[in-house]
Amino acid sequence: MQYPNFIKKGDTIGVTAPSAGIAEEFDKKTLDNAKKQLEKMGFSYLETKNVRTDIQGRSSTGKERAEQFLELWNKEEVSMIIAASGGDFLAEMLDYIDWETLKHTKPKWVQGYSDVTGILFLLTTMLDIATVYGENIKKYGMEPLHKSLADGLELLQGKEIEQKSFEKYETRIETNNPYEPYHLTEKVEWKGLKGEKEISFQGRCIGGCLDVIINLIGTKYDKVADYIEKYKEDGIVWYLEVFEMTSPQVFLHLWQLKQAGYFKNCKGILYGRPLMIREDYGMKQEEAIKQALEDLNIPIIYDVDIGHVKPQITMINGAIAEVNYLDGKGKIRFKM
Repeated sequence: MQYPNFIKKGDTIGVTAPSAGIAEEFDKKTLDNAKKQLEKMGFSYLETKNVRTDIQGRSSTGKERAEQFLELWNKEEVSMIIAASGGDFLAEMLDYIDWETLKHTKPKWVQGYSDVTGILFLLTTMLDIATVYGENIKKYGMEPLHKSLADGLELLQGKEIEQKSFEKYETRIETNNPYEPYHLTEKVEWKGLKGEKEISFQGRCIGGCLDVIINLIGTKYDKVADYIEKYKEDGIVWYLEVFEMTSPQVFLHLWQLKQAGYFKNCKGILYGRPLMIREDYGMKQEEAIKQALEDLNIPIIYDVDIGHVKPQITMINGAIAEVNYLDGKGKIRFKM
């Protein structure tokens, strides 16, 4: 596994928009504050020209998005790239990525979540480059900065960070304050799918937004079989989370991953809280997960602090993840 160099004060953090851009004035204020706060932390900040544009959910054409991503990748001073936003159309840029250039140049950290899964997942499974499933750039505009964001940056600076489950999580809110911190109101409780009180496992980490991963299955970009075979001695830890699905869709998509062989050599699965789930047929999300995956006979922890429901733990694709769970609480440590 190729780990990019840890970031350090004075390095440049590049921001580009591989999916949607940031076009609303309210969101641009948040973005401006993210720039200000990262600079206060000692980093330089650089945006590509597509960050502040958006037409029908796209910051620019697929070709332009690929070019602007590569523009940051090829700049010596940029040590980390953070996505502007998630969205729906990142897949359009994949055919324009010069994968050979990425393969044969010095790697750098790439971070984002949701639709950004489309490039993070491929950098790790195709090119063996560790990537970061964590917040897109706007969240760095909140005041004060939440511990989850600060810990993520510390982790990428080479600090030994044990990320723990949070005390509370946020429900969806409307606000007119562009620097609004998280509104943490609901109790966090990780759960063992079979009612276990204590679970521990470790393995080579891979995952992201399930809504996106299912679109890659069977395409020319699907190199998961190679990845899980290469790291079979380490074992694989999957993490998955959902933006928007029905509970039957959760069942069917997990079934699809299983039939595609994605869970071979798997030591355990972490499943995040979904942002929007509709429980059709009276089927709860945890029932859908259990019905799809219980025959794997591996530990599965759900309602984990990963993904769209904030705050979220920073996940490192490609690193060894040590997972420990006890009585509703959990912690994750990465070995890089």
